[in-house]
Amino acid sequence: MELWFTELHTENVRFSIKVDRHVHSEKSDFQQIDIFDTPEFGRILTIDGIIMLTEKDEAIYHDMITHTALATNPNIQNVLVVGGGDGGTVRELTRYSTIKKIDMVDIDKMVVDVSRNFLKQTSNKLDDPRVSLYFEDGVKFVKKVGGYDLIIVDSTDPIGPGEGLFTEEFYRDCFKALTEDGILINQHETPCYEFYANAMARAHKHIKALFPICKVYQAHIPTYQSGHWLFGFASKKFDPIKDFKADEWNKLALKTYYYNTTLHTAAFALPTYVIEKLGD
Repeated sequence: MELWFTELHTENVRFSIKVDRHVHSEKSDFQQIDIFDTPEFGRILTIDGIIMLTEKDEAIYHDMITHTALATNPNIQNVLVVGGGDGGTVRELTRYSTIKKIDMVDIDKMVVDVSRNFLKQTSNKLDDPRVSLYFEDGVKFVKKVGGYDLIIVDSTDPIGPGEGLFTEEFYRDCFKALTEDGILINQHETPCYEFYANAMARAHKHIKALFPICKVYQAHIPTYQSGHWLFGFASKKFDPIKDFKADEWNKLALKTYYYNTTLHTAAFALPTYVIEKLGD
């Protein structure tokens, strides 16, 4: 008998992946966490029945949520990651010797523990000496900290534990927690399906009201809803196109899976329907 994992994208759309083995299943105080082995996408992590990452395409997401900011401001030293319990965003940040401090706050310690045990590909830099882990509500955490050059909101979708990370109040607290050179990057959902597109538009509206520079860029991630995914770039000072330091970033000679300096600029060129949904 064949085993398949199926994610419900909408009431009318489902996405299925053939599974070799259901490796692990555990329910935390916040969510259901599962690990599957698949022949096409390798090991995958799902939370509450939604794909968080697969070994095959996780680097697309983690490349785009980190390198875009670092190629705009190579002088980033202090970083906060909100969410990101699988460790992939931290992994990419640790590749920069110029970064001195990486704080990661995730409400669910179990996600980190499961990732450490079953997802070495993404969690292998969580013990870097520059990394400090905090297991608490990211919404409350941001209210009491400051001095970050970069905040990356690597959150789940705007339901359950991730809902508070899409509010105007949270983005205002992020603004206060950033330095005058600060950059905010957030995963911005898919523009394809109505529920996620509405969340995307609300988040963009909230961020745009706070930051003088606010743009959206895109990537194509096969196992995320619709495959078309957006990220938000907001800053007090740096424009990701005008202030882009392509030559400086290329001199670092970082080997990436998806991101490159040609793609950087192109990623901000959005389809018309996305621009309209964003209200821009």
